[in-house]
Amino acid sequence: MATSTGSAGTAAGEGGEGSEDAPRPGRLSPIGWARWAWRILTSMRTALILLFLLAVGAIPGSMLPQRVVNPDEVRAYYGENPDLAPWLDRFYLFDVYSSPWYAAIFLLLFTSLIGCVIPRTAAHYRLVRSRPPKTPRNLGRMPYSARFTTDAAPERVLDEGARLLKRYRTERDADSLSGEAGYLRETGNVLFHVALLGLLVALAAGFLLGYRGNMLVVEGDSFANTLPSYDAFHPGAAVDGERLEPFSFTVHDFRARFLQEGNLAGQAESFEADLTYRDAPGAEEQEHLLRVNHPLSVAGVQVYLLGHGYAPEFEVVDGEGDVVYDQPVPFLQRDNDPGFTSDGVVKVPDALPDGLGFSGVFLPTPGESRQDPEELVSTFPGATDPVVVLTAYQGDLGMNEPQSVYQLYTSRMEKIGESEPMRPGDSWELPDGAGTLKFKGYKEFVSLQMTHNPGRVPALAFASLAVVGLLGTLFVRPRRAWVRARTGEDGRTVVEVAGLGKTESAANSQEFHRIATELRDTLRRTGGAERTGGGPGGAGTRESEE
Repeated sequence: MATSTGSAGTAAGEGGEGSEDAPRPGRLSPIGWARWAWRILTSMRTALILLFLLAVGAIPGSMLPQRVVNPDEVRAYYGENPDLAPWLDRFYLFDVYSSPWYAAIFLLLFTSLIGCVIPRTAAHYRLVRSRPPKTPRNLGRMPYSARFTTDAAPERVLDEGARLLKRYRTERDADSLSGEAGYLRETGNVLFHVALLGLLVALAAGFLLGYRGNMLVVEGDSFANTLPSYDAFHPGAAVDGERLEPFSFTVHDFRARFLQEGNLAGQAESFEADLTYRDAPGAEEQEHLLRVNHPLSVAGVQVYLLGHGYAPEFEVVDGEGDVVYDQPVPFLQRDNDPGFTSDGVVKVPDALPDGLGFSGVFLPTPGESRQDPEELVSTFPGATDPVVVLTAYQGDLGMNEPQSVYQLYTSRMEKIGESEPMRPGDSWELPDGAGTLKFKGYKEFVSLQMTHNPGRVPALAFASLAVVGLLGTLFVRPRRAWVRARTGEDGRTVVEVAGLGKTESAANSQEFHRIATELRDTLRRTGGAERTGGGPGGAGTRESEE
C-alpha cells in the first residue's frame, strides 16, 4: 500500500501543473478562427439577429425624412432642429438606406443566408431522395400505436396498408411497410429562405441599378428625362446618368380640390394632373391622369405626384423700357401652413441700369393673422382671391456664384421699396425709375418624383414566394407511419400500426387512428379481424380492445 501510494504520488508529481510534459489546451490557428467565425455567421440564430437588426435599422428611415425621397423636408428639419439635425446626419439617419452601417448589416445578412440556405437545401435534397426510415423494432413505443389480429395473409395486410398510405412515400420490407409524408414543410422552409435571399438580391439590384429624382414642373411646361432636367438626382452605384430612358411628358393642367365646410375645411380632397407623354422620341403621344398613388409608368420608370404649389406670373420692365422678365415663378409653401402661404423670389439680372431682385409672399386667400392683425396670412389653401406682396432690391445678384433659385442673396443689393398687396393685373412702379413690375396672375406647379427600380418586380415575386414557403412551414405536418404484419403462434396474422409526428398536433393522432381503423375494418370485411390490445405508447394514444 505504501509503495503504491508513493508511486501514485510520484506520477502525480511528474504529471502535475509544473511539468513541461503536461498537455496544454491548443490555440486556434488563423484558419481555425476563420472557420469558427464562419460557423457563427452562418448559424440560423445569427441570421435571425441580423434580420431583426435590419428591421430595427429601417425604423429611422420611416420616422425621419430621407434625402433620396424628399430633400426639402430634410432642409425643413434642419431649420426646425438646428442642434439635433447635424448629430443625426453624422449617423446617416437622413440617408439610412445608403449608410455604411445599414449596408454592413445587409451584406452580413446576405452572407449568413447563403451559408444557411445552401447546406440546408443540399440536406433536404438528400432527404427527399433517400428512402423512408426502416420500421422500428418495437412499434409499441411510438406516440401512437395499435395492434389487432386478422385471418388475412401478411401480404394482403401490407397491400391494404400501402393503399391507405397513398399520400405517403412508402418503402416495403419483408414483413412491414414504412411511410413518410410532410416533406413540403421543409421544402417550404427552404423556399422561404431562398426567397428571402432572392429578395435581398432584388433589393440590392434596385439600389445599384435604379435611381430616384425630384423635379418641379409648372402647368404648360414639359419635362425630358435628362440629367439637367432634375432638381435633385440620386443615381444607383452602377447608373450612368448620361443614359437615362428617353421619355418625356407635358403637364397640361393641375386641379386641387379642398373641403369647403365643416371641421375639415381646407383639407385636401383630391389632386389630379392631366399629362401627355411619349416613351421615346417620335413615339405616339399618349394621355395619363396623374393622381396620388396612381403614378405614370413609362419606359420602366414610375412618376409619382408628391405635392403642388403656386407659381405667380410676373412681367418686369426695366428702367430702359425693355421687357426683361416674363414668366411664372414657383413659390414654396411655408412649413405646415394650412393656408398655403408661399414664399419665393424673382431674379432679374439683365435689368438696366442695374439688376433687380424681388422677395415675395403669395397668399391664395388673404386674411388677418390672429396673433398680429396687421400681418397678412392665407386662411384657405385654394386660390379664391390671390394676392402677392413683394420687396424690391437693386444691385448685384451674385449670379456668378452657386446659389439656390429659391433664395435671394441681398448682401450686395440695396432695398428700394415694398409693394402694396397686388392682385392679378396690378402693376407696381418701382422707385427711382428702376422699372415696372406687373402681377399677371398665377399658374400651379406639381412636384414629382421619378423612380426607376429594376428590382421591383423580382422583389414582389420573391416576397410572394416567401409567403408561400411560410404557409407550407406553418400548415404542413411532417409525419411517419408504419404497418407490420407477422404470423402469430396461433396462425393468425398480428398487425401493428404506429405513427410518429415531428410536430405536436392532434391531427396526427386522428390521422393515424383513421389509418388503423380503416385497415382493421377493411380486413374484417374480407377476412375477419379483432383487436388484441397492447401496452402504453408514450405520450400519444394507444388503441387496445379485446
